[in-house]
Parts: sequence; C-alpha cells; structure tokens
Amino acid sequence: MTAALELARRGLGQTWPNPSVGCVIVAEGRVVGRGNTRRGGRPHAETEALAHAGAAARGATAYVTLEPCAHHGRTPPCTDALIAAGLARVVIAMEDPDPRTRGQGIARLKAAGIAVTLGTCAAEAAQVNAGFVSRITRLRPSVTLKVAASLDGRVALHSGASKWITGEEARRRGHLLRASHDAILVGSGTVAADDPALTCRLAGMETAQPLRIVADSGLRLPGDCLLARTIDLAPLWLVCGVGVAEDAVTAWRNRGAEVIVVCRGDDGRLSVEAMTTALAERGLTRVLVEGGPTLATAMLRGALVDRLVWFQAPCLLGGDGRGALGVLDTRALDDAIRGRTASLVRIGDDTMLTLDLSGQRKDA
Repeated sequence: MTAALELARRGLGQTWPNPSVGCVIVAEGRVVGRGNTRRGGRPHAETEALAHAGAAARGATAYVTLEPCAHHGRTPPCTDALIAAGLARVVIAMEDPDPRTRGQGIARLKAAGIAVTLGTCAAEAAQVNAGFVSRITRLRPSVTLKVAASLDGRVALHSGASKWITGEEARRRGHLLRASHDAILVGSGTVAADDPALTCRLAGMETAQPLRIVADSGLRLPGDCLLARTIDLAPLWLVCGVGVAEDAVTAWRNRGAEVIVVCRGDDGRLSVEAMTTALAERGLTRVLVEGGPTLATAMLRGALVDRLVWFQAPCLLGGDGRGALGVLDTRALDDAIRGRTASLVRIGDDTMLTLDLSGQRKDA
C-alpha cells in the first residue's frame, strides 16, 4: 500500500475532478502491475494496473488507495474490471465518500467472491485524498495557504519590493507546491503589484501547470497582464462579484478566460465562501492560495484554510514593512488561529513550517 500511495501522490494536481489513486497488483510475492490515475482523471489507476499485469492478475492481490468506483461515468466501473480480471483479494486504504460508490464498490467485490480488506494505511490515504473528500463532503476544495515572509512576518518592504525574501531553494519548493495543486489562487492586488505568471517553472515539470485563478471583485484586471498573455500556457479563471459590467465579462471570455460571477458579502467584497463553492462545483479539489494579505486574511477569517505553509526567511524588515496578514479580529488569546504542526524543515537558510488548520473549520 505504501507503493500505491506514492503512485497516487505523483498525480496530485493533475487528475481533478477525480481523485488521484494508486494501485499495485501483487502475485506470488512480486509486483505484476501498477498504475495511477492519469492526467484529467482517466484512465483510472486500477485500469492502468490491470493492463500492466495482464493475465498475471488472476488470483492476485490488488492494493488500492481508494475504494474502486462502482458507477458508470466516462469509463466503466473499476469494480467490474477487477472482478473480470479474476483477482482473489483487494486491499483498500479508505472508502470512497462519493455517494455513487460509497460502500457499493466493496459490496460488489465481496459479492463476486473477492476478499476485501479495508483501512490499510487509512491515515496516509486520507491525506492524499483530502482534496477530493473535501469537494464531495464540504462542497469546497482543500485549501493550502502559502506565505513567504521575514522573521518578523513581513512579506514586502514599505515600497512593495519583495523579490526575494526567501532563497532559491525555498522558491523551488514553492514551485513544487504549485505542481501538486489543481490551481493557484491570488487576488487582483497581487497581480497589480507583481504581474506574476503563476506557473511551475521547474525543469522537467513544464507540463505540470496548475490552473491560474484571480479573485477580482470588480473585474478590473489589465487585459495586457502576463496572465492574459500566457493564457495558452495554462488556463485562466477570473472570479468577480455580481454587478460587474457585462462588456467586461464578455471581453475576458473573448480572451479565453473563464469568468465566474459569485455573490458578495455584507461588506460588498467578494464572498470567499461563495468563491470556494463555485470552484468545487467546477471540479477543483486542491487550491493553493498565494495571494497577498487581503486574500489570505479573508480566507483565514472564513475558516477556509486547511493547511498553512509558511516559508520564513532569516531576515528582519521592521514595522514599516508590509505584514503577511491583515486584521483577524483577535480580541482574546482564545480567538487566535491555532494549528497542529505537521512539519518543520530547513530549506537552505530558510525554514518551512506546515500547519494543519483543519480544526479551524466552521463545520468542524
């Protein structure tokens, strides 16, 4: 199962709206087939592993990181393929939360006389499948907030200059984060300040380009920005609020962008809750937020951040620098956003702290 989970991790960011699944088939103590969900969500991992194994799959054991699907979609159910292949046993890490399959895949395997073991490496599988589970059960993608800041929590000088606070190794790790997410989300302020490309620029990973999303309440993004000029390299989605001029929406759609109109909050700003729901409805499972203080603060205040990845540089910018976060309305220490430290690693001269903030969810 450990090998199957590693296969699943390779597909993170590439398989939405489907989960990234890994499958390993073992016969007589040796691996005879392996596969993972391919780009765009198909073929599925089980189909790939069975094709690899061929006739050796008969009487073998399959290790799968998520319950095999039991419903007809664009491909036939994987349970049918496993049954037809004559497997003797299927070991499953966790049940599929999708009501079209939940428990039914296991039941069909058992009804066909196949032995089923459920729960092997369940905790690890839950981490891999967190985005898919979130989309199905909470109607929003799993959200990771990435911050690169100085030791005193500043993301830029007073002038706005921010290149580069962290070192090259930390920036490469940031690009790996991009590659493992379906999409990168920033606010219009970040685009205005930095004119970013929001692409993964690691050698050998040119095809692992996430979707680019800009939260732009008034749809005022310049039509000549780098995101618009590179729309053929990676798709661009713009999320704006109701009431935006129709000609602005049409102009961006004519450039090739998808424009998503969502409701506004009581303060007139874009509703981040409505935005994340809209992203899930379009199939996104894992979103990396790289926006500035305004968007980061709104996501945190809305309890929409599941994981915080904080890159900290060994430098001080002082009180006149621009802070990483805005007002969180923390009136007492009990109101502080607290997370569980998932990892703390040194990357060059910088550190990368990963916090699990899932306990902050409003529905927790």
